Amino acid sequence: MSALFDNLDLFAKGFWLTLQLCILSATGALLIGTIVAVLRISPVPPLRFLGTAYVTVFRNSPLTIVFFMIAFGLPVLGSNADFMNIPGLNLVFGRLDYDLPYFRFAVVALSLYTGAFVCEAIRSGINAVPPGQAEAARAIGLTFAQNLRYVVLPQAWQAATVPLGSVIIAMIKNSALAGFFGLVGDLSQTGYDLVISQGEPVIPVFIGISIGFLILTMPLGLLLDRFERRTVRAR
Repeated sequence: MSALFDNLDLFAKGFWLTLQLCILSATGALLIGTIVAVLRISPVPPLRFLGTAYVTVFRNSPLTIVFFMIAFGLPVLGSNADFMNIPGLNLVFGRLDYDLPYFRFAVVALSLYTGAFVCEAIRSGINAVPPGQAEAARAIGLTFAQNLRYVVLPQAWQAATVPLGSVIIAMIKNSALAGFFGLVGDLSQTGYDLVISQGEPVIPVFIGISIGFLILTMPLGLLLDRFERRTVRAR
């Protein structure tokens, strides 16, 4: 276990970078998923088609393919995902301003991929809202956008909290792939370097990586369990 304790500083840096990656990716996925969910229930057929096509493509594509297309496809198109280098945000998440763009690529890939699953979780929450709620909103003259904003989506988010939490937990675990597509310094890439470059034993290194991901996922899982129990008691 000396390989684990002797490299705690490297694991801590990898954990911090992975945490930043997950926070940004989760935020992006929630925004994208909400927008696509609205498209999927839109009364405009082309918008519904667009939302359905997005979900169909990303939900049925392997994450490795999405990572590959973003990490190697965007540079071919002349983009380094500089749109994510937002003033102010890059002060908190320093890697957004980093010369190597693979952190930004990883955020884009995880956000796009996870957004499809977020969309379906929110859409299931929308379907759980009693139809009478939307009908009453239309009866008092609310537009489609107002109906969504003030009546449907607030209830849908509450109903979809547990499924959304499960999607985010899956996204955190999926972030382990980022290190194999050029992201330097995250948990998985740190472990790979320790084993391959420094010859550290595999088992202690992977125990360190597992502990890092458990710290990220277990509190969220316990919080979701508690929320679900409280919701059941309230019902």
